[in-house]
Amino acid sequence: MIIYEATKEEFMDHVTEDSIAVKIFESMVEKMGRTSASEINSWNNSMNYMYKVLNTCQIPNDITIAIEYKVPANGRRIDFILTGLDENNQNSVVIIELKQWQHISVVEHKDGVVETYVGRGLREMTHPSYQALTYANLITEYNETVRNEQISLYPCAYLHNYIQTNNDPLTDALYEKYVTEAPVFTKGDALKLRGFISTYIKKTDHKKLLYLIEHGKIKPSKSLQDALLGMLDGNDEFMMIDEQKVVFETAIHMAMKAHTSDKKQVLIVEGGPGTGKSVLGINLLVNLTSKDLLCQYVTKNSAPREVYTKKLQKNHKKAFITNMFKGSGVFYESINNELDVLIVDEAHRLNEKSGLFKNKGENQMKEIIHAAKFSVFFIDEYQKIAMHDVGNKEQIKNYALQYGAEIVEMELESQFRCNGSDSYLAWLDDVLGIRETANFEGFDIEYDFQIFDDPNELRNQIFEKNQLDNKARIVAGYCWDWKSDGKGNSNIHDISIDEHDFHMSWNLNNTTTWAIDPESVEQAGCIHTSQGLEFNYVGVIIGEDLRYRNGELITDPFKRAKTDKSLSGFKKMHKEDRHKALKIADQIIKNTYRTLMTRGQKGCYVYCVDPDLKEYLTRRIQKKHEFVYMPYSDSALLAAEQAAAYEVNSYE
Repeated sequence: MIIYEATKEEFMDHVTEDSIAVKIFESMVEKMGRTSASEINSWNNSMNYMYKVLNTCQIPNDITIAIEYKVPANGRRIDFILTGLDENNQNSVVIIELKQWQHISVVEHKDGVVETYVGRGLREMTHPSYQALTYANLITEYNETVRNEQISLYPCAYLHNYIQTNNDPLTDALYEKYVTEAPVFTKGDALKLRGFISTYIKKTDHKKLLYLIEHGKIKPSKSLQDALLGMLDGNDEFMMIDEQKVVFETAIHMAMKAHTSDKKQVLIVEGGPGTGKSVLGINLLVNLTSKDLLCQYVTKNSAPREVYTKKLQKNHKKAFITNMFKGSGVFYESINNELDVLIVDEAHRLNEKSGLFKNKGENQMKEIIHAAKFSVFFIDEYQKIAMHDVGNKEQIKNYALQYGAEIVEMELESQFRCNGSDSYLAWLDDVLGIRETANFEGFDIEYDFQIFDDPNELRNQIFEKNQLDNKARIVAGYCWDWKSDGKGNSNIHDISIDEHDFHMSWNLNNTTTWAIDPESVEQAGCIHTSQGLEFNYVGVIIGEDLRYRNGELITDPFKRAKTDKSLSGFKKMHKEDRHKALKIADQIIKNTYRTLMTRGQKGCYVYCVDPDLKEYLTRRIQKKHEFVYMPYSDSALLAAEQAAAYEVNSYE
C-alpha cells in the first residue's frame, strides 16, 4: 500500500505550494483511518529537505515518487521511494529512510543497534542503514514480481538534522557492513544524496516499477523456504508427537482452505504449560511457508521470538528470519487478508490497544483475524500475568464470527514438560489456589521438586545442573527493582536476601536471548524473559508478593517492584474498585508463579522469602516424597521385592 504517489514534478509543486503534508495526511486518513501530529511535522520537515535534493535537472521531472509505502508482511513503512531507469535502461529503485534524529550513541554487543532520543525518551533503535537495507531485502524476498522483473533496489538513509563529526558513532566500525550497502547521508549532504540518486535513475519508467511494487504477487522466495526447512530438519526441539500431529494436520487443512476460498478460518488451540504449543507453532510456520503462503509467528513477549530466531537462523540471514517473528501490536494498520497465516502463541497475553502508550488500534485479537485469511491462537488462560492481558477464547470467537470465519476449537493434553506429569501441574494449581484438583497431597511421578532453606544452595544446584547442557536457569518473582545503573554491570545486584548473604542481578542489558545465553545462568530471569520457554531445571525464588498466613495463601501486589509493568494500572483501579483490583492482582501473581514453576522439564527447585510459605509447600509435598523418594531407601526396595514375589506367586 502506497500513501502518496506522484511524479517528481508534481511532488516539487506540492512542496512549493506548502500542501505536501496535507496531501499525505488526507491520503493516510483515507487509506488507514489515522495518523499523528508528529508524523505531520516530520513530513513538513523532511519533504522540504527532499525538495532541495531533487531540485536539479540531473534527475528527470517525470520519474516516479512514492511516500509511505507499507512493506509486505511487515507493519513498517518506507519513507521515500524513487523509481526509474539507469543509463542502461535497467529497472532501478532508490529507497530512502528519512530520520529526524540529531544524536545517537553506539550500542556495543548488539548487532545493528544504536541509542537515540525518540518520542519522549532515550531508546534503542536499529541503525538507519540497517533499517533501509532490511526494507530493500524484504521487498526482494517477499515480492515475487520484483524478483522476476529483475528490479535493482538501492537503499540509503538521510538524517537531515544530524551534524556529523569526526569519529562519529553513526559511521562507527560496528556498523560498517550496513553503511557500505546502504550509505547514510547527514546535514550538509544534500548534493551527495542527489549524486547517489542520479547515479541509478537517469530516465522515467512511466510508473511501471511502482505499479509492480504495489501490485506484485506477495510470496516468500524459494531460498527462504529452503532455508527454513533446512533449519527445522533434524532439530529435535521442534519434533511433534501424539495429538500435536492431529492439530498440525487440522491447521494445514484450514490454511489451504482459507487460501483457496473467501472464507476466513480461525483455529483455537487450548493447552497448559508443556503441551507443545510452541513446537506446533514453529512446525506450522515452516510448513506453511514452504507451501508459498505468507506466514508469521506472533507473540506479545519478545523473548520466545528472539530465542526461536536464534535457534533457527544458524548461518542464514537474520533479517529474513526475523520478519517471520512478530510482536502482537503491529497489525492495527493491516489490510484485510494481507497475510495468509498468523500463528499466535501465548494468545492469552494479547492486549486491547497497541503501541508504547497503549493508544493504537482497537483490539489485538480482532486485528489479527482481520489481517490474516487463517489465524491460529494457542491459548492457556491460566498464564495471564499482566493487567493488560485480555486474550480469551470467547472474544476470539466473537471477533471471528464478525468476520464470518469458520471456527475450530481443539485441545492439547499430553505433557512434554515436568517429566510428562499432568499430576504435578494439577498439584501446583491446587497448591497455588488457582483451581481445586484431586491432587491435594502431592503427585506420583519422579519429578525433581525440592524446597531449599537457603537460596545459595538452590543456586549451587542450578549451577551444577547447568554444566550438563546449559539448560538450567534461576528465575524470580518480580519483587526487586531492576536498577537502571546495573543493567550492564554484574557487580550491581538487584536481588538481595541479606539474611543468607545472597545477591544476584536480573539478566544484564535485558537480553532477549537470556534463556540460551551461556553466561546467563549467573543472572536471574523474570516472567518476561522466561514465559513461553523451557529449561531442564528451573530454580524459582518466590518473593514477598506470595505469602502464607493463618492457614491461607495470600498475595500482596504492593510487594511487587516499581519497575514491573505487569501491574500497571493496579493502583488506579484499587482506588476506584478495591475488590476488583485485588482479585485481578491475585490471579496475576498466582499465574506468574505457576508459569515460573512449570518451566523445568526435569525439575523445579524453590526458595521462599516467606518462611511460612516454605512450611506450607513442605506440608503439601509430603505425600509426594513418600511416593517418589521411597524407592531409593532400603525399606522401599524390600517392599518392592515382596510385592514382586507376591505377583509371581499369584501368577503361578
